[in-house]
Amino acid sequence: MKTLVIGATTNKERYAYRAINSLIDKSHQVVAIGVKPGMALDVEIETEKIPFKSVDTVTLYVNPTIQKEYYDYVVSLKPRRVIFNPGTENPEFVQLLEQNGIDSEIACTLVLLATNQY
Repeated sequence: MKTLVIGATTNKERYAYRAINSLIDKSHQVVAIGVKPGMALDVEIETEKIPFKSVDTVTLYVNPTIQKEYYDYVVSLKPRRVIFNPGTENPEFVQLLEQNGIDSEIACTLVLLATNQY
């Protein structure tokens, strides 16, 4: 399964970086988009909305205001689900996803991975 991390960073202290690390540890394929280019472990952080293929899950690490610029992009990827990590909750985006047949979860990617619920 491929996961797209939106809000990726090279900062090892940030939750988005920790999520990339945990996803890789659990053998998930990871692609990432962030504000600044760089590497998070072996994952290249893209700064453009790349039309990635076969994305199963999108996990968000950007606030609702920033999410607006990703609405159409995320819907176009047709992921199975979008995870809203703590602080990223966005009822407007959840409604848009539902209208497009995409599941959403208000959850913590790190907790889901740690408890084998991912």
